[in-house]
Amino acid sequence: MPKPSSIPACFFMLLFIIGRFISIIGKFRPWPNSLPRQVLFLDIATKLRFDPDAINTASSDFGKLVQEIPSAVFYPSSVPDIIRVINVSYNSSVPFGIAARGHGHSIRGQAMAPNGVVIEMSSLSDCTSNGTKIKVSWSPSLGYYADVGGEQLWIDVLRTTLDYGLAPVSWTDYLYLTVGGTLSNAGISGQTFRHGPQISNVHELDVITGKGEFITCSKHMNSELYYAVLGGLGQFGIITRARIVLDKAPTRVKWLRIMYDDFSSFTRDQEYLISINDNGVDYVEGSLILQQSSPNNWRSSFFSASHQSKISSLLTERGILYCMEVVKYYDDNTAATVDQELELLLEGLHYIPGFLFKKDDSFVGFLNRVRSGELKLQSKGLWDVPHPWLNLFVPKSRIMDFNAGVFVDILLKQNKATGPILVYPTSKKMWDERMSAVVPDEDTFYCVGLLQSGTLDDWKNLDDQNNELLEFCDKNGIEIKQYLPHYKTRQDWMNHFGSKWSTFQERKARFDPKMILSPGQKIFNFV
Repeated sequence: MPKPSSIPACFFMLLFIIGRFISIIGKFRPWPNSLPRQVLFLDIATKLRFDPDAINTASSDFGKLVQEIPSAVFYPSSVPDIIRVINVSYNSSVPFGIAARGHGHSIRGQAMAPNGVVIEMSSLSDCTSNGTKIKVSWSPSLGYYADVGGEQLWIDVLRTTLDYGLAPVSWTDYLYLTVGGTLSNAGISGQTFRHGPQISNVHELDVITGKGEFITCSKHMNSELYYAVLGGLGQFGIITRARIVLDKAPTRVKWLRIMYDDFSSFTRDQEYLISINDNGVDYVEGSLILQQSSPNNWRSSFFSASHQSKISSLLTERGILYCMEVVKYYDDNTAATVDQELELLLEGLHYIPGFLFKKDDSFVGFLNRVRSGELKLQSKGLWDVPHPWLNLFVPKSRIMDFNAGVFVDILLKQNKATGPILVYPTSKKMWDERMSAVVPDEDTFYCVGLLQSGTLDDWKNLDDQNNELLEFCDKNGIEIKQYLPHYKTRQDWMNHFGSKWSTFQERKARFDPKMILSPGQKIFNFV
């Protein structure tokens, strides 16, 4: 046998390549034509998975409405890994699509990559070598803030920052979503009227563009990318770090639900409460309660059995009720005065007498209110079902028409509703027009969410109802904007972005010229 020194170096290179190929082949379908074979020669190759479990997970999402099959799923252990895989696509003669997948909570395949690569961002959280992913700091110019990995869940951001007596100020109703995911859309909830959406509460970002460039950006540094990415639907870059605004955290909340049978009074009182700037309430949402629905639902089990019975009796008489949800934060320093402050704020409201319900809860319990409902549905096999959700922004000037034409003439009459229906106002002044997110062109607009759940047999009926709702708005000139948008034509996307469309296109050409990122949104790559 020849001495090792006499064996050509290329022989060892061949053995290395064969070994790598064998290590990959066990999680392997035939090598996908959409992926360049030079991937085999890179150190990231072993982090690609082709097995059915990985592919099936990346082919589906929370919506359970569409399925898009990727060629591979990538499990990075560091940010440089993500840069490498994007560079492979960008430098390929035929680039492949790449989508960052957070918690998989998209509705219609927005985080999928048909015949491309899905990056499983949660893999970064599993790697202890990836460094501290939630770090709380302070500076004279910014105050308190948290540097957070884009793959981190908001519930973990909450838990970590509370250790310092701090918390972010803007939330979503559900906390098991990734930071990068919500910032790519907007991140809205009942606090949005006061603090703006989550995208309005970010000092700085680290982003990997569609050209494989790692760029730190803010309002004052690489600002074009900063404004593009926030609310940019993943089209311009993958968020790997966000610097989030923090403030002193309250410890408890006074939580109220207040019933109305008149939509005009309901909306007028909501708009009044969000208009109070000093010492007002901290959260305002609202919802519909229809005859076929329960006052309690998976979003929270707020009402006692006796209160549910009382509300149901009234619902039988009226057919439809509107429930305003109000929260006031407090702590030990304000515990003695919070009830009196609330009474003053509620003076003059026009709700149904005797139908104001109160609850005292922890700050964490309130923010994480959806989790218990999720776990209950999971235990019954009712969580992983089709979710034909539709989220809209409706101009204040047309909300009465929307109520009459949609809530009453479609939802109430058709009696199909199978989930919470949200409706609450927010203020445009809290949104930054330079960001990619799109809202109606009015000072006040309403967030409407039809959070329906279906079965494999009937979800299309609910989706048909969604389409009927959209057609009603179009026919009657109600200029809604979809939140978490989904469109089927280029013209629909152009109408959605309106005056921002040309800027959106220019940013795409600058930061992702080969149209690699987030193909599942189907903005630039219709098939």
